[in-house]
Amino acid sequence: MGKKRLEDAIKQIDHPIEVTYRCFELDPTMKKDVKENMYEALAKKYGMTIDQAKANTQNVVRMAKEVGLDYQMDTLILTNTFDAHRLTMFAKTKGLMKEMTERILQAYFTESKHIGDHETLTELAVEVGLDRDEVKSMLASEAMAGVVREEEQLARQYRVTGVPFFLINKKYALTGAQPTETFVQALKKVIAEDEIVVLNNQDGLNCDENGCEIPKKD
Repeated sequence: MGKKRLEDAIKQIDHPIEVTYRCFELDPTMKKDVKENMYEALAKKYGMTIDQAKANTQNVVRMAKEVGLDYQMDTLILTNTFDAHRLTMFAKTKGLMKEMTERILQAYFTESKHIGDHETLTELAVEVGLDRDEVKSMLASEAMAGVVREEEQLARQYRVTGVPFFLINKKYALTGAQPTETFVQALKKVIAEDEIVVLNNQDGLNCDENGCEIPKKD
């Protein structure tokens, strides 16, 4: 949801903006195969009833729908996401990180796919243009694991404790799925700060590739 609102904000900014996705696991201890559904897991984690968990989740579903996202929480499959992160890092080496990230998120939140399963991840990777055999080989090994752990260490250095978390120009941070207008204001602020302000007037020696122009005096 935060990603979609950021994308909507970028469309309103007349300035080139590069977005880089980073790795972060909300629960690194999560098992690959989880018997609990989303509501049971939330109720257990936060000490609430199943009905309360459903009510809270429906608020998230409603907010997602407002930005054009279809969250299917009733059938969402909880799993460990470390291998999914490894796949996104592999996709980055092929110039397809954005596409891979988007495909995994849609598979998880909307299509109720098991994104901890290697076969599922392989099929998703092929859909975005990655080579099937290369992906299968990568997932069967420990490839990209070190890269993911380095990314997570970087997150700890920036004191990231939850998602979404947005770091702009390594200086300003936004947490949570902020309104689109908040992103617009933040991006405009950073862009304005990066602009060069000319402090002097034009009366001075000016040189370029053609030589130097000496200012005329009255």
